Amino acid sequence: MSSLYSNKYGPWIIGLAISLGVALGVVVLALIAASVTTRRAEVASIYNNKKIEITGIEAKSRLWGENYPREYETWKKTANMDFKSKYHGNIVQDALGERPDMVILWAGYAFARDYKAPRGHSYTIEDMQNTLRTASPGVDGGTDLQPATCWSCKSPDVPRMIEELGAADFYKSPWSSMGPQIVNSVGCADCHEPVTMNLTITRPALREAYARRGLDVDQAPNQEKRSLVCAQCHVEYYFQGDGKYLTFPWDKGYSMEDMEAYYDEIEYADWTHALSKAPMLKAQHPDWELFMVGPHGQKGLSCADCHMPYISEGGLKFSDHQLVSPLNDVARSCQVCHRDSEADLRKFVYERQDKILETRNRLEPELAKTHILTKMAIDAGATDEDLLPVRKLLRQAQWRWDFGVASHGAPFHAPVETQRILSHGLDKALQAQLLLKDVFFALGVTDVELPDISTKEKAQVFIGLDPDKLNAQKALFISTVVPQWLQEAKDNGRI
Repeated sequence: MSSLYSNKYGPWIIGLAISLGVALGVVVLALIAASVTTRRAEVASIYNNKKIEITGIEAKSRLWGENYPREYETWKKTANMDFKSKYHGNIVQDALGERPDMVILWAGYAFARDYKAPRGHSYTIEDMQNTLRTASPGVDGGTDLQPATCWSCKSPDVPRMIEELGAADFYKSPWSSMGPQIVNSVGCADCHEPVTMNLTITRPALREAYARRGLDVDQAPNQEKRSLVCAQCHVEYYFQGDGKYLTFPWDKGYSMEDMEAYYDEIEYADWTHALSKAPMLKAQHPDWELFMVGPHGQKGLSCADCHMPYISEGGLKFSDHQLVSPLNDVARSCQVCHRDSEADLRKFVYERQDKILETRNRLEPELAKTHILTKMAIDAGATDEDLLPVRKLLRQAQWRWDFGVASHGAPFHAPVETQRILSHGLDKALQAQLLLKDVFFALGVTDVELPDISTKEKAQVFIGLDPDKLNAQKALFISTVVPQWLQEAKDNGRI
């Protein structure tokens, strides 16, 4: 009986099941189509109902906010200083005060005056005005230390001025001459074309570096551009020639050794060290170069995937423009791909940072010691010929230290490569010390006494700086010159 029933109704049941499955599939597809249509309609309504038309280089992000309020509201959060991880965050921190050995490492260079941990993009202009590295032009005997090239990564006003003056004339201008012009912090116009909102490269240095390698940056896929707009600034660069022309040293490649070989070939030095007289290189912040050889870069992720996670609001999905550490919101950044708990993900990051900073903290005092010992050897009668191999090793060791340390997030972006670079730096610093022992022996020097550089102020005095005078000059500059710049900018509608 059972078999007869199955044979009679089986095909009918199967057919019904198939029909119901097809109907359910149609309903699901209809719902998806409706959702997509709704999302497209909402997006279209934004693009088709802009409140204002923006063309050309519009540096004022608040105007872009009229058309794109969601993105603008998140961008304004770059002013927040409430994030703190195990190592720094987006708060004001005096790096020289925390690690005074760096004063010795940069003796004779502006970074020995002042070096603070970076804050959010909202502070790019304020921090440039406040830093002692730009001195205090026109105030109490202060002079311009830097060219206008130093503004290059700080504001969307920079592409505007480059378009007006030409890149070469902009770069060679005095830093202070652009004070009333460069007034808007990093914002919308740095990365977006205003009519279509497509990502675009606004800085000539990146275009020129790509072109020298036979590449057209405009042909890069959009996913790649989600990193390249960051690479306009978060890279290694130098000021070429008397005109201080901003240049990326990528002609031989993107690795630390490739760039070192480029600098060696053109016999370039950022400065001559005030103590050791070694021809030094100053790494800027090779974030993009290190990121690209790290695990995330190798898997095809972009900077924006981690630093600008998506936000869903109603039918819209848009990028968070706060641009802060992924650890600020692990769920929206890391856990989109990783299935580990938030606690474990933080632990993984901190473990890598701990190990790499252990090497950094071993290297910094050895580098400082080597510069000081080289100065003592000079005072004892060592010749340039005696010290040539020592200075070569010092240049190489400090380049490796700086390349790993100056890059924001290097222990996270490329932990293996960063550890390799810093370890090689430590090796070269110790090699230089071994050579110095031979120099001292030849000079008959049997005992040396290292100075007390345990604080930033003591280290600065040792290299010949007057911290009180520098701070007084800058305070006067901030209270007198900067308000004049801002008033001129307001009067001319630049803010």
